[in-house]
Amino acid sequence: MNSSLSNSSLKCTRDTTVTAVVFPCLYSLLFLLALVLNCLAAWIFFQIRSTTTFMVYLKNVVVADLLMTLTIPIKVLTDLDVGSWRLRAFYCRYSAVLFYITMYISIILLGLISLDRFLKIVRPFDKCALQRVGVGRVVCATVWAVMLSLALPNIILSDLYPGEAPKGRLKCSSMKGHTGLMWHEGFNYFCQVVFWGTLAVMAVCYTFISRKVYKSYRASRSGSGKASRSTKAKVFVVVAVFFVCFAPFHFARVPYTLTQTRSSSSHCWSQNILYVTKEATLWMSSTNICLDPLIYVFLCRVFRSKLTAAFSRKPLAPGAMESVTETSTRLELSQTHKPHNLTQK
Repeated sequence: MNSSLSNSSLKCTRDTTVTAVVFPCLYSLLFLLALVLNCLAAWIFFQIRSTTTFMVYLKNVVVADLLMTLTIPIKVLTDLDVGSWRLRAFYCRYSAVLFYITMYISIILLGLISLDRFLKIVRPFDKCALQRVGVGRVVCATVWAVMLSLALPNIILSDLYPGEAPKGRLKCSSMKGHTGLMWHEGFNYFCQVVFWGTLAVMAVCYTFISRKVYKSYRASRSGSGKASRSTKAKVFVVVAVFFVCFAPFHFARVPYTLTQTRSSSSHCWSQNILYVTKEATLWMSSTNICLDPLIYVFLCRVFRSKLTAAFSRKPLAPGAMESVTETSTRLELSQTHKPHNLTQK
């Protein structure tokens, strides 16, 4: 019974006509752009002291994005059918696991960033433990430890010898036994909960942030309708990037995973369509490693200041880094209060 669990899906020959031509090109372009952007972001961020939980979360996002970026060349080589089946086996057992786990770590961190913005903008005078830098570091360490621990069985249980399958024909599910397939399916459901739960948290947080900013503009009578719309656009950029990148993949992932882990009566052509759909939406999710720097520019004043100084080749004045530690959203909100507040940090 165990061996028949995925027999029907394994008998279906995967059609790699599209994936072996289109996606390697797309991923290669993505890799080059992401490597430049994230190396630049890492260079900037690690010159900045972690004086806020916001900065702690952003630095962890950069690390996750860099690790995810480094897994892309192996995916490109396997999609191009370069190398032996052993390269594909290495991708299935190690590289793909790291690719997915860093993606979900980034998702959780973006949710934490949204919660952090909510606490600092909507409840600026109510300090809680989550706003302490030490607590932020512990939270990030916990996220990494839990997600890596949950992903580890996917590595350990991908221990079946797949044989010298034809190039491009080896399926990652062929390296898993019954227990491995069941863990893979359960972990995918867990990842669905992580994504949709994080999206819900982000939507709620940024809805309250938008309302707070709008009320502040109205109360101060200093903001035009255009300014209000501009601010709303900024505070929702995270949700927009998040949804566009990740939502399509999470709609496609469950039905595709079921064709891997369970006996399926669906036709082989439908399985191949699900595979291509999954690969296309996965590439869309991968573009997040290039779009995250937009979040840094929109929401982090210190990042913008350092980036501008780097391109203009003008070093920031001593103490300037500490004077711009507030986010752009926080600054805009403070500018809507009474004039004497404008002089406060």
